[in-house]
Amino acid sequence: MRARSRREVVVVGGGQAGLAIGHSLAREGRDFTILEAAEDLGAAWRRRWDSLKLFTPVRYSSLPGLRFPGDPDSYPTRDQVVAYLTGYARRFELPVELASPARAVRRSNGGYSVELDDRTYGAEQVVIATGPFQLPFVPPIAEGLDAEVMQLHTSAYRSPAGIPEGTVLVVGGGNSGFQIAEELSNSHQVHLSIGSRQTPLPQRLLGRDLFWYLEATGLIRKTRKSRIGRRLEGRDTLIGSSPRAIRVRGVELRPRAVGASGSTLIFDDGTTLEARTVIWATGFRLDHSWIEVPVFDAGGGPIHERGVTRSPGLYFLGLTWQHTRGSALIGWVKDDAAHIARAISACRPAATSRARGRI
Repeated sequence: MRARSRREVVVVGGGQAGLAIGHSLAREGRDFTILEAAEDLGAAWRRRWDSLKLFTPVRYSSLPGLRFPGDPDSYPTRDQVVAYLTGYARRFELPVELASPARAVRRSNGGYSVELDDRTYGAEQVVIATGPFQLPFVPPIAEGLDAEVMQLHTSAYRSPAGIPEGTVLVVGGGNSGFQIAEELSNSHQVHLSIGSRQTPLPQRLLGRDLFWYLEATGLIRKTRKSRIGRRLEGRDTLIGSSPRAIRVRGVELRPRAVGASGSTLIFDDGTTLEARTVIWATGFRLDHSWIEVPVFDAGGGPIHERGVTRSPGLYFLGLTWQHTRGSALIGWVKDDAAHIARAISACRPAATSRARGRI
């Protein structure tokens, strides 16, 4: 028989979004739990490559209530982010349940049922905070490559030491593709396939970081419904990289990869390349198939207003452009988390005896 427990709020996802909303729920004295599928906190960051650094400097990388340590103008490494998130949960004694993947969320008894492998939670309200980096996406053309060609998605790439000798093709002209191609150029012959051009922006300008300007001008907080938000939503920007700079590093730029056969990659201009390794910097896809509540559009995207869905008590947090450009970034997710916390309180105000919390 499956164990069944009851919580006022269940948060699914123990990354930066889940911890940010957890901070607000703890302050209000809510009876809640945070379910994290992985065995450790910071799982999405742990899966990134060894040399990864945030684009946002330390001064813009904090969750509510705890400053990110270090020089405010430095850029946190992958391992520093993991340490910060782990310490954050410990500092505020957030009730995170590790190795607890949610398998289904359904409506039940006026609230929700959150099913795990060995137990079920009944909840009045549920926050889906699983973030935008869920399923690594590899295009179908990958199936045409021979087994002798090493293939890996950026989520599996760690360092040049794990890449065999020979020509490397990095497919994807976003920030990840440029950074990995640049790192590999020190030890390999690297080609970078760019399907669509992105606007390059400098990391620093006139001695200040790019995000200083975005914050000072308010651009980082422009909503997706604003005029500029409608123009920018769905468009990525290269930060600190550019086609010109990476050519200087010896990386050869290629157009969109449209086919593959054996060890040969085919590009949309008719040219080809023999590759020993292909790294797919082709992004991630959302997977909400386990949420059995009718809050999705025809394409599977959640229908919401700043994370609040039409199903009372069901929320999303940490999505790209959920409300603003900063919605999925560690330093700005707190804004949407505070909004969701207010929506939770409006649905059911915290009892006075519990409202003091422990934070």
